[in-house]
Amino acid sequence: MITYELRNLEEARRFLLQGLWWQRAAAPTAATVRPALEWALQAASAGLALPPLGFIADLGEVAFGLDGVARPSAGVAVAALPINLMRTYEDHVLGKLYADWSFTRAAEALRRYEGRDRARGLAFLLSRFKERSGFDGVHFSPGVLKGLLEAAPEDLLRQGWESLRQDGVHQLNERLMQSLIAAARRTAEVLGPDDVAAVEAGDALADEGEQVARRQVRQAAAALEAALPRYGPRPRSGPHETPTRLLDEDAYPVGGFSSISTRGSIESLLHSQLAYMETDERPDLFDMKFLRDELLYYSRDENQFFRRRRTFVFVLQPDLTATRFKDAELPYQRGVLLLALMTTAMGKLTEWLSADALAFEVLFVGDGEERPLGPELALLKTLLREPITNRAVSLEHLATAQVAEHCANLARHSQCCCLVIAVDPPEWEARAVEVASLRIDGPRPVLAGADAEQFVVGADDAFDAWAVVLERLLRNWV
Repeated sequence: MITYELRNLEEARRFLLQGLWWQRAAAPTAATVRPALEWALQAASAGLALPPLGFIADLGEVAFGLDGVARPSAGVAVAALPINLMRTYEDHVLGKLYADWSFTRAAEALRRYEGRDRARGLAFLLSRFKERSGFDGVHFSPGVLKGLLEAAPEDLLRQGWESLRQDGVHQLNERLMQSLIAAARRTAEVLGPDDVAAVEAGDALADEGEQVARRQVRQAAAALEAALPRYGPRPRSGPHETPTRLLDEDAYPVGGFSSISTRGSIESLLHSQLAYMETDERPDLFDMKFLRDELLYYSRDENQFFRRRRTFVFVLQPDLTATRFKDAELPYQRGVLLLALMTTAMGKLTEWLSADALAFEVLFVGDGEERPLGPELALLKTLLREPITNRAVSLEHLATAQVAEHCANLARHSQCCCLVIAVDPPEWEARAVEVASLRIDGPRPVLAGADAEQFVVGADDAFDAWAVVLERLLRNWV
């Protein structure tokens, strides 16, 4: 990947004006000039080495196109441009954009953005594609783009056409286009799964530092999940399998059409039939259906399904600020791997225990107004936005003295499992709560069960040790 630099402002201006005529997804018109310049300015302001301006215009046209139909033939034939190079560009670059699943999903999410967020989102896609494929780019002063935005679009197109006719093709445009074609041919997918998730979650609008943190957590979580077995372990048999904490809303009537009839006792009435009841008018539709024997009942006695409630609590101690450290043996910081371990555990438990009513709580322990793990809290709020909205996950701050009582209260109406995570985990217990601890005082975490017996990891690689600890934790909880 080569990065060029244009210090001459007139040379940079000629490079951009000619680049307007390199776009092929749509014909260059006055309506396409200003959006292309705004997208390029956003990317250049972020420090990105730019490809030809025509490709940036095509990228935005494909991403924000309303019909999503490939239209490379809509481009205007320019005699000065190398025809073979343009056809190769249409086949390998535009063809990949139209056919790639990752770009299609990201573009659908990008269309929901509004205003200037669209330019920022497109700049994010361009930067991620550049990092994955490694095509060449050019640096120049963003002031050149600002100056072009002040001119009339028709004049810019005319000046670019005259420059092509009089001066010939700018060599840098041709070199960058060749590099772009070669990069597209050797790249399997335009974007990675974590990039698509970032656009769908709105992370593309965050600062560069926040984007890197979220991307690293997602990448680490994907690596940890890949190391886990595809199917979950068999649930343990024992006293925990006996549903002793049952609420009225935990019982669900079940059965197919073969176990439904129009006669039965009121206890076997389908809950959906209560929708026919009215509060004001009598007789209501429920009364009429009752008299006509049209209400539906379960015809079998074994028509109750008990859904077990389970709560998993992650207790984060204040000394975890020391995990903002990257060991030479690990690809990410310890704190990043910890957040990846937690999010992966939540996802796999939700998948493996789909028949149970699950709830996850992340408790940030701190006395007074101290918020030492504030950045981690903000990061989790973004990564777990959807389950938090669905109330499947909750993030709370608690004082040290309140943690044990809080977990004991949870155990009164659900089976509660608690994991205390710290550099030096404290010893504490709560009634009817299965407590384990995770010590992170080095590149390899140490898991200890409720009996304080430590689980010794035999993995040679430090990252593999995190995957082994995660698998052991899930086996204990399932």
